[in-house]
Amino acid sequence: MKLTDAPNLLDAPGSLVGRRAPRLGIRRLLHGRGRYVADISLPRMQHLCFVRSPHAHARIVSIDASRALAVPGVTRVITGVDLAALCQPFVAVAAHRAGHRSAPQYPLALERAVWQGQPVAAVLAASRAEAEDGAEQIDIEWEALPAVLDAEAAAADGAAAIHPELDGNLAFEFAIDQGDCAAAFDAAACVVGHTFRFERQTGVSLEARGLIADYDPSEGSLTVYHSHQSPFQMQDVFSKHLDIAEHKVRVIAPDVGGGFGVKINVYAEELAVAAASRLAGVPVKYCADRMEAFLADAHAREHTIEARIAVSAEGRITAMAFDDLAAIGAYGMPLRFNIAEGMMAITMAGAPYDFSCYQARTRSVYVNKNLIGMFRGVGMPLACAVTEVLMDLAATRMGEDPVAFKRRNFRPASALPCTTPGGSKMETVSFQQCLDRLVANMDYAALRADQAAARERGVYRGIGVATFVEQTSYGPPYYGPSDARISVQDACVLKLEPSGLVRCITSSTDQGQGTLTGLAQIVATAVGVGLEDVDVVSGDSRSSPYGGGAWGSRGMAVGGEAALKGGLALKAAILALAEAISGVPADRLDVAGGQVVEPAAGRTVMSVAEAARIGYFRQDTLPADFQPQMQVAASHVANHQHYYMANGVQGSYLELDPETGFIRLLGHWAVDDCGRVVNPLLVDEQVRGGVVQGIGAALYEECIYDAGGSLVNATLADYLVPMASEMPDIHVDHIETPEATTRLGAKGIGEAGTIGAIGALWVAVNDALKPFGAQIMQQPFTPERVLGALRAARAR
Repeated sequence: MKLTDAPNLLDAPGSLVGRRAPRLGIRRLLHGRGRYVADISLPRMQHLCFVRSPHAHARIVSIDASRALAVPGVTRVITGVDLAALCQPFVAVAAHRAGHRSAPQYPLALERAVWQGQPVAAVLAASRAEAEDGAEQIDIEWEALPAVLDAEAAAADGAAAIHPELDGNLAFEFAIDQGDCAAAFDAAACVVGHTFRFERQTGVSLEARGLIADYDPSEGSLTVYHSHQSPFQMQDVFSKHLDIAEHKVRVIAPDVGGGFGVKINVYAEELAVAAASRLAGVPVKYCADRMEAFLADAHAREHTIEARIAVSAEGRITAMAFDDLAAIGAYGMPLRFNIAEGMMAITMAGAPYDFSCYQARTRSVYVNKNLIGMFRGVGMPLACAVTEVLMDLAATRMGEDPVAFKRRNFRPASALPCTTPGGSKMETVSFQQCLDRLVANMDYAALRADQAAARERGVYRGIGVATFVEQTSYGPPYYGPSDARISVQDACVLKLEPSGLVRCITSSTDQGQGTLTGLAQIVATAVGVGLEDVDVVSGDSRSSPYGGGAWGSRGMAVGGEAALKGGLALKAAILALAEAISGVPADRLDVAGGQVVEPAAGRTVMSVAEAARIGYFRQDTLPADFQPQMQVAASHVANHQHYYMANGVQGSYLELDPETGFIRLLGHWAVDDCGRVVNPLLVDEQVRGGVVQGIGAALYEECIYDAGGSLVNATLADYLVPMASEMPDIHVDHIETPEATTRLGAKGIGEAGTIGAIGALWVAVNDALKPFGAQIMQQPFTPERVLGALRAARAR
């Protein structure tokens, strides 16, 4: 079997690639047999509870642990000074971004706390409850300091520096200047622009973050059970910052109850847990409760963006300007640099549309709040929302339907491959095809007619259509120059067991998205066995091949490509073994349905299980010079690629009540092009889940701080997330334009739903407000903000 035969194999009638297969292990989870960090208990294990700063900015005058140590069950109190001697601090600076600055971040605050919720001390006890009791008895004397809480204040001349050693709060600034924007805006027939405000939110995974660290002083080794998306990333982090040889650090990711990027970030408090185990010489367990998750899980967004576009008399975009100011929290995010949201926003803005003049700037500033980190879509939802709202405004100003306006301005297929003015590289994108399919699926003309009829009755409905691109599966040129030790390859080891089972050990991980099921389908197809004959294992840095894990929509595009290579290699090894057994040349044999067959003769030669039995136990029957190969390894990395580029279009239909400000969702449609679809069932679930998170961002979710910098809605009673009863039917469809540089042709789908949903909803809400002359430019679109927009329109 040649590797170049893969495309025909994947498209053959018996291929499992492209089939709707239920996810592996779903019965185990439904029966409550999942094994999460909270389910794991080790001998001698102690529980850890953090004492967190109640202030956004304060000096630690003193810490008195005497009362805490008297609490029954409490064994130890740990401070920042204790851990500073054990841990190297994080300095989160991207080596390839000139001018990027960050202060050192220690596992526990030393002299000052710089956000409310920053861990200051840790209590170890026999149980979590006893650790919490002890934490309540720690006496800390604080000296409150002035807090800088918003980006505008942090960026202002003369603003107090959160970290005096940095001489200012600017973490990073980057600009793009392509073409003569000034001339394009001066010559424009129409210029539309606005200031957009994106508020803070967080990931709200069903399973909060947690880990158990077990340091063995007899061997100088560390084992960590970690609810994380990338075991090898954390193996490197623990090794480097605790000065433990990498091969003596083992990270195991058991079942993980959701990630969304929240669990790809690097947290100082998780390093503190591992250091506490080393200090105490016992296993240490920490599982965040929901309030801690709101306080300390990485946040996302908090951007103010001023943007405008210029349109010619012929209705063509000629220029775009985009100025982003982001509040990224009190430190840089280790490895997953929190300047990325702004960078992604300015590089992706306007990417689907054909214009050549572009002027953009992003500034990231430090504020006294929790850190911004990776979260589904990073800055791409911002780029999509701003672009699509401006496109809708321009179409309205030009007196044209928004869909027709988009069609005229899409980058034509004849222009591909290309690099956009923002620097995005595009090769195989399908804007026109996706828009055509979406318009048909949602019956756009009928919705416009329904909207018009509803307005005659005093009912205000809005239609929003948003086009987006999604960078996926980042390659070596993306993270390599940053000096962040993040692997962008994935690998698998395939073993043919004596029973005929194929065991796939992969570096890819699964947090509920179904990656392991897709890998099993690829392996089964490539080898020629049934899906039930493939077992997939992942999540252990000691036994899995080295790789990147789950982030950036890379499971199928990178891990799947490695699985395809491995499956074809194992099939070739099986056929070589079958030739040695039967004497039939391997090039006349094939594997289908778990049987080695000779197609030309129309006969079955033997089963794969029989070949395995002989290969393991009856080598005496084989030629003396033949060595059975029952195990293969394969990996994939796109050496020349910054990323693959997926794309899609989403549409939303909603109803807005001008008396109450409430928004009711009537329907949502998505057409995505993620390259080859390995499992339509799981891909559709990914899109729907992403859309729901996008709906949450647009309508409900916001981390609200008071004037003193305290988070005031750190419970699910106060932080709103979408409920099932509030969700519309979400209709998902696909265009498949395979990635041209791989055999599998997958691009990735994990973030597409969120990227497009916010833009589609934003356009739809403003479309519903058009009869009132109102616009909303701050998300989430709460009833109060909707009513405020209506009041502002009436006042004009």
